[in-house]
Amino acid sequence: MTDTSQPLEGTPLIAPSTTDHPLYDQVVEACRSVYDPEIPVNIYELGLIYTIDINPENEVHIKMSLTAPGCPVAGEMPGWVADAVEPIAGVKQVDVDLVWEPPWGMDMMSDEARLELGFM
Repeated sequence: MTDTSQPLEGTPLIAPSTTDHPLYDQVVEACRSVYDPEIPVNIYELGLIYTIDINPENEVHIKMSLTAPGCPVAGEMPGWVADAVEPIAGVKQVDVDLVWEPPWGMDMMSDEARLELGFM
């Protein structure tokens, strides 16, 4: 009997983003405009944006996490991301889901974020 609750070996824990969509770079830039109020680095460089999925109808679905479940702005940050992405010309709709799997870790930060925070 196999345990179906675990992903298949080799299955990525974080779904790939739609990097080839014409709106992808603009969505990334919009995500870079959102900051965790306690950390002077944008949430994209922190590695909190897990997946940016954009379908052919230009509906954007973002999966993101937070540095900790007890983050004081946990309830607000997905709205900040949606507010940053919605004004992009061509975006039809934005949905932002907060996920806790896989848990965020410092290894998800970009080199720029590590440098800014003094970890390099």
